[in-house]
Amino acid sequence: MSIWGIQGFPLEVTVVACYNLDDKEWISRQDPYVSLEYGNTKYRTKTCTDGGRNPAFQEKFIFTLVEGIRELSVVVWNSHTLSADEHLGTGRIQLHKVLSQGFDDSSWPIQSKTGRHSGEVRLTLHYSNPNQISGSKYASPPVNQVLPYPSMPPPPAALYPATNAYSSPSLYMGYPPNPSSYPPPPPIPPPAGYPPPPSFPAAYPPQGYPPARQPSAYYPTGASGVYPPLPGIYPPPPY
Repeated sequence: MSIWGIQGFPLEVTVVACYNLDDKEWISRQDPYVSLEYGNTKYRTKTCTDGGRNPAFQEKFIFTLVEGIRELSVVVWNSHTLSADEHLGTGRIQLHKVLSQGFDDSSWPIQSKTGRHSGEVRLTLHYSNPNQISGSKYASPPVNQVLPYPSMPPPPAALYPATNAYSSPSLYMGYPPNPSSYPPPPPIPPPAGYPPPPSFPAAYPPQGYPPARQPSAYYPTGASGVYPPLPGIYPPPPY
């Protein structure tokens, strides 16, 4: 994230707590509060009554960033009712980390007017500039950059059964199988105890049976040239 081009963007500052402040009260507990200043904008927290040396605040403020201003001023005061508020310490908060990384959660030292260390103040800072974010997973690829197309994983083997001697690749292509690729079926034996079928006799004599007799000198033909039937061999015709 760039620290340039920050003009007009919001900076969130959360005053978390103060630690090890100088104790200015002798009888009761002191009532601290924190004042923040950035550019021409000033904020202050609520007074932590009886906060003593380690008051807690958890208050958030939003500043509008100004180009060229890279620090935030913080002052811790002890609130008085009948007299002016008493100064406890001043600190300078550098904004380089929050402007470059977008987040900062640190405790910053404060000093008294004489330059003596007088405690710490903890601040949480947030900054987000959508026009300057780099390396984000939502950033679009550069122009003319061809992104690689992700390769598809191979399909599971269970979806495609393995071929064997009784299967043909043509089954998966919409064609009928080749009959020659199948082995001949085994012969089916007849049931046990089943008698074999008898031979089927000829129902009728073959055409032209009996054979025509040839003329013989010993058996003359009739007037029509047809031999009369021999007695006892052929039955007489039905007329």
